[in-house]
Amino acid sequence: MSTCTNASAELAEPLAATAATARTWLLLEQPGPWGAKAFTASHLDPVVGRALEKAADGTGVRVALIRRPGRHADCHVPSRHQVLVAHVVPGRSWVRQDVIDDPAALLELDFAALGAGEHRGFGEPHHEPVALVCTNGKRDRCCALYGRPLAAQLAAEGVSDVWEITHIGGHRFAPTMLVLPSGYAYGRIDADLAHGVLKAARDGRIALDGCRGAAAWDRPGQAADLAVRSLTGELRAGALVVTRTDGSAPSWTVRVTHTDGRAWDVDVTESAAQPPRPESCGAALGSPARMDVTGIRAVAGGR
Repeated sequence: MSTCTNASAELAEPLAATAATARTWLLLEQPGPWGAKAFTASHLDPVVGRALEKAADGTGVRVALIRRPGRHADCHVPSRHQVLVAHVVPGRSWVRQDVIDDPAALLELDFAALGAGEHRGFGEPHHEPVALVCTNGKRDRCCALYGRPLAAQLAAEGVSDVWEITHIGGHRFAPTMLVLPSGYAYGRIDADLAHGVLKAARDGRIALDGCRGAAAWDRPGQAADLAVRSLTGELRAGALVVTRTDGSAPSWTVRVTHTDGRAWDVDVTESAAQPPRPESCGAALGSPARMDVTGIRAVAGGR
């Protein structure tokens, strides 16, 4: 079968610096089927869905629907909705959870505050790592073809905090997974690798195999963060922070700072991936941007 995932893998397209960007994730449980634009094409009231997307726009909050792995029959039965809110900036990350009757209640949240890392007492703390596997086949068939079996296998193997999610970007890297509270995303991931990623997460660490980058940073920042981690072997999730980015496309210098005071300047260059390939199943051939690290230097005196 020819898919965007197969094409990306055959071309050995790099995973690094391809994660969707968001400082905070607002995740609403919505059982049943999802359309390509799930907030207005699911059992969620489309008026509420559209309002939630509008409320999040420009705030640093990304909204998505989630559901438990398994069959998603159209039961048309009112149900309560689990809500997860996660701030993923390293050193300031948290996850909060609540259960609500009416998704419209989420419109009362202060989205700007959430994007800035202020939960304002929403819900209760959630302490275990959360695995979010993209499975929305209506958006791209690869997400269902590869993502749904992975989510089901993880659930069957005892991962209690695994959810299907509508979209985390990068169909061609399916199966894709986002981990909270670190906000690091993974691609071309299988169950064994996923278990390793989650074990590391329970220890407050990240795994580099299959890592696409940290959602808290823009794509140059993701590339720089992963480069410093590879150079130093630093895997603690909150140990590195992107503190400055100078330049503009296609060339940046990114400052990455360690909590111990060390710092590095990382040169990142953007180019078009060649040869052209489909970025999504059924889409025309394209040349997605890739980020390459071209230099890395320790900063004298740090910071």
